[in-house]
Amino acid sequence: MYQPKLKHRTLVVKAGMSQTSEHHYQRLIEVFERCFKEDHNTVLVAGNDEPYYQPATEEGEPNQVVFAHGFFASALHETAHWCIAGEARRKQFDYGYWYEPDGRNEAQQQSFEQVERKPQALEWLFSLCCGFPFQVSVDNLNGVEVDRQLFTAKVAEQLNHLLEEKTLPPRAAKFAKALCHDFNCSWPSGQVVNS
Repeated sequence: MYQPKLKHRTLVVKAGMSQTSEHHYQRLIEVFERCFKEDHNTVLVAGNDEPYYQPATEEGEPNQVVFAHGFFASALHETAHWCIAGEARRKQFDYGYWYEPDGRNEAQQQSFEQVERKPQALEWLFSLCCGFPFQVSVDNLNGVEVDRQLFTAKVAEQLNHLLEEKTLPPRAAKFAKALCHDFNCSWPSGQVVNS
């Protein structure tokens, strides 16, 4: 099964979203550390290039969720991937996924969107919990034309399902609640997400 991970999303789609002092990535790093450093030996790191996940290679060293270019949205997105990844995946570089670059055909793009629906739904939740704007990423500027509205609706449907059924992954729920507290935002409930 094709299991892509977003790589160029923050560079292309989110680069125009400015970071205010309220939405500076350092706040996310601090919230993430309070939630997961002790129990999961994992930290969130501002990277200089493409995002990735690096499991600890030496004893005493933390696992690292590295987000792209200090972008707030990239930090939320990479955290969403980490919150979904199971224990075996978290022992592998970049969770053992491979990446199909920009320029995907229709079948590849459909696979990409199927796999990305849940992480982007969690990213949307995290965005709501800290009052930050969210946009889906189709991450395929040089491939087939993509129906962004349809993908947005599918991501919204996924998020509404997670909220209504109370089936958030435990780490995602913990992080989202911590974001609500730190950013003084209300918990999203019911059909709050409309495409």
